[in-house]
Parts: sequence; C-alpha cells; structure tokens
Amino acid sequence: MSDSTFAIGLGIGTQNKEGTWLEVFYPSPVASPEKSIIDAVMESTNYEGGNATLVLDESDLNRLHLTLLKAGHIELAERASRLKPSTQPVVLCVLEADEAPANPAEVYLKLQLISHRQVQPHKTKLDGMFGLLVNTAWTSEGPIDVRELADRQLSARMEGRTIEVFSVDKFPKMANFVVPTGIRIGDAARIRLGAHLGEGTTVMHEGFVNFNAGTLGTSMVEGRISAGVVVGNGSDLGGGCSTMGTLSGGGNIVIAVGEECLIGANAGIGIGLGDRCTVESGLYITAGSKVALLDENNSVVSVVKARELSGQSDLLFRRNSETGAIECKTNKTAIALNEALHAHN
Repeated sequence: MSDSTFAIGLGIGTQNKEGTWLEVFYPSPVASPEKSIIDAVMESTNYEGGNATLVLDESDLNRLHLTLLKAGHIELAERASRLKPSTQPVVLCVLEADEAPANPAEVYLKLQLISHRQVQPHKTKLDGMFGLLVNTAWTSEGPIDVRELADRQLSARMEGRTIEVFSVDKFPKMANFVVPTGIRIGDAARIRLGAHLGEGTTVMHEGFVNFNAGTLGTSMVEGRISAGVVVGNGSDLGGGCSTMGTLSGGGNIVIAVGEECLIGANAGIGIGLGDRCTVESGLYITAGSKVALLDENNSVVSVVKARELSGQSDLLFRRNSETGAIECKTNKTAIALNEALHAHN
C-alpha cells in the first residue's frame, strides 16, 4: 500500500436489476485523505488496499464509526453512523491511485471530487468513463436504467402514480449531487455533474457547463463551456457564445480561456485564449481561420492561422465590417507578435 491515497468516498448507491451501479452519491468525498482514515477503513471493513468499491452492512458501519472516532475523525464517524438506517446500498469507494476508473462508482467519486472543487478539471484520470456509465433515466423516483423504465412506468401507473422523466443521459445534473458555495445557477439542468464552478461564478439560464470543465474563479457564464474547457478567474462568456470542446471537433486540443477574457455574445473559439483577450460578438474563430495581424495604424502586418495565436495574451479578435476578414490587434505591436510567432521557423 502506498503512503498516500488519492481519494475516498462513502455514500449511497443505486443499482439496476443486473447489479450494475447507476450512480453513487458521496455527500463528503475526501481527496488525499489522511493515513489514519485509511487505517481505520482497513481495520473495520474488508478493504485490503488498492482501488476498491465495497458495499458495507450495518456491522461494517458500526465498526467504521468507532474506529474513525478513535482516530479523531468525528465528522466522518458521524457520517458512517448516519448511513446505518439506509435501505439503499451503502458504498465505500477507495482510490489508492489515480488510475482510469474501473466501474461507475469510481467515475462518480471522481466527478464529485471535481464538483466539490477538491480536484480541478484535467487533474484526475477519466479514461474510458463513457463505456462504464449506464444510460439512465433521471426521474421523479430517482435514477432508473433506461431499459427498465417502461416496466417501472407501467407499475407506477397501476398504483396511481406518474413517473416524471427529467432527462435520459449518462450524466445527471450537478445540483442533485453537489451545490458548491458562492455560486448562482439559473437552470440547474444545464450544469452536468463533474462541472467545476469557482467561487463567485454565476451561470445564467442559457449558460451550460459540461463535465471536467468549468470556471476557476469569478465568472459570468451566459454561453457554453464544453467538455474539458477551463475558464480562468474574471473571464465572462456572453450570451449564446461557445467554446469548442475535445468532443465537438477540437480533436485532442484542450481549449482553455485565461483570466479577464471576454467572449462576446454568439461568438466562439476553437483555440485557447491567454489572459485579457476579447472576441468580438458574433465572431467564431476556428484553429484554421486566417487572421490578419494589425499594427497600431490598423495596417496588416501578416496573415496567420488562428492556431498560431492560441494561448497568447492581450489580443482583440474582430471582424472587418467592410471586408469580413478576421483581424487581431494586440497591446503589443503586431510586428513584435509576428516575430515572436515565427522566431523558431
């Protein structure tokens, strides 16, 4: 067993008729738990090290409660005791190493660590997660395997009830699992579990934040933050704007937005932005877009592909109202920027 453990979660799970986990709710997951917590878990349960997912019974929870108390972890001990009356399976997930998840319970632990701000996007391995997650109907009676939904709906109708289906997806909405401090969300259905919303972030009704993506600080989000996209502190996304994710045409390029940037309404980016960049409303920049670099006199210095500007700071992207050409101005001179871009050619 290693000296440090990546994460641990204790929560309530839901299974389908085949015994596959549909989801697991971890109310207080812990990243990098103290060794004494893991020692208590090994002493009181069948956990023997490595990455493991266990179902605990009442006797396990009693022992875990006592050993955590002895170790001085009062809050975790109380959590274990509180779960004893649960009629749903009580799940213990321990990730000794940050490896690709092996089952849905591990996926859910990692997604909730991100949404709890204990792990930033791209700082945990999620390889192969889609193949592990079950397509699920998220309903007024909780998660239901979509293959079992029709039978459950019929049974409910026979009992005079109606099951309302809110969505059919492999991902639930974040707010049903985690509501981080200091945020506002206009429409909770538009924030997927695994989103990372920094303190001070507001997501308006038309804003959307995907998993393994989000904001690192204060931001106003009225556009789309696609999977994998991370937005720096103080940056705003205008209404209807879009950031291209790795699952929507970006290939293996990870799109990032630096600090104090503004992406205007109905604009979009397929390149990364450094700090203090602005993209004019309605302008969509793809990696292959041709961009004219302008000097302080608005004369064209050179034309480059937008990918060459990816990650650069202090840029203003706009479209020439007469010619339609995409132009870029910078706080530095365009000549200096052009020389820097081609210094290694």
